[in-house]
Amino acid sequence: MNIRSFYKHYHLMLLPGILLLIIFQLIPMFGIAIAFQNFKIGLGIWDSPWIGLENFTYMFELEDSKTIFFNTVFIAVCKIIAHLIVPLTFAILLNEVRFHIFKRWVQTVVYLPHFISWVILAGVVLDMLSLDGIINSALKMFGFEPIMFLAKNSWFPTIVVSSDIWKEFGFAAIIYLAALAGINPSLYEAAEMDGANRLKQLWYVTLPSLIPTVVLLATLSIGNILNAGFDQIFNLYNPLVYQSGDIIDTYVYRVGLVQAQYGLATAVGLLKSMIGFILIILSYKIAYKYANYRIF
Repeated sequence: MNIRSFYKHYHLMLLPGILLLIIFQLIPMFGIAIAFQNFKIGLGIWDSPWIGLENFTYMFELEDSKTIFFNTVFIAVCKIIAHLIVPLTFAILLNEVRFHIFKRWVQTVVYLPHFISWVILAGVVLDMLSLDGIINSALKMFGFEPIMFLAKNSWFPTIVVSSDIWKEFGFAAIIYLAALAGINPSLYEAAEMDGANRLKQLWYVTLPSLIPTVVLLATLSIGNILNAGFDQIFNLYNPLVYQSGDIIDTYVYRVGLVQAQYGLATAVGLLKSMIGFILIILSYKIAYKYANYRIF
């Protein structure tokens, strides 16, 4: 078998994935035209009247647009910060555990929520935070009044961020655990010979060794600053918390599919995609400059 025939088999293996990419990612891109039209379902894309940038102008005139962009960025930034701090702290603490059976058991337990969909986890969260849930039952035991957590704008962002941490921090810690495993043991031995205790070894050896990984993950997270988690929020929110919980993706869903304002929904989605594309390019440039990370 010559080398060309060998690579042909690899190309054939890629063909189903490429076809799915074309069908579900590239062909729907023609729907971007709806953002510049007064789209009517009966007329279709080809015959609907063109209105230029009116949908974008109308979008920025709406008070809702300011709210959804603020909520999206606020929730996404809180998630990014939390997903840098919590998995890092957990990985460092778990790395200090010397009882390997317990260590593997803890890893398995904290990984599991990552593989459960938000449809199921949201039901668990809703049940826990309901008026008769375990949280309010505990508050009643200590003499406090029950709180309608999922009906208060002041509570909803906290619930979103904390429940997302609960679901993802164990799986996100894998990267830090791998980085910890790659630290040269001789560094700890040298620090111990110099009289450094475990805390000083953590401060002067472990954390400096993890800084490149933290910088890399932080810069790559910039590209997701407009992705606040549609699946999670869609399954948790309700009209009472639109002010603090409505994000770009849920707004596009509600305006486009529920209210049938297809042009406005497409314009909002297109603007998000354009900003996200720019942020992704920026994040990879920063990652290459400061962490020497590159894809190509």
